Amino acid sequence: MNLSDWRRRIDEIDSQLVELLNARSRCALEIGKLKQVAKLPLYQPEREKEVLQNAERANPGPLSNAAIRRLFERIIDEARAAERDAMHQDDAHDRHKREQL
Repeated sequence: MNLSDWRRRIDEIDSQLVELLNARSRCALEIGKLKQVAKLPLYQPEREKEVLQNAERANPGPLSNAAIRRLFERIIDEARAAERDAMHQDDAHDRHKREQL
């Protein structure tokens, strides 16, 4: 393969990554809803530790485990931010409904 072939392959992989990251985020949002109903904290360090360990265990390389950990820490941070935003939107929506009554 030549340079443009490799770049095209990277573009395809990037598209797949975006799709997978959004699918993962949708799952996290559903989990956030369940946490909210159950009055569980958004941040659960033991689960985060488990996710990071799973990612490292699944890593065949060439990325180092430290690189995988950093990537997943960022993914988790963004998922938590999306959960937090969704919770605040739900709170605002509920407040608006109560005000209309």
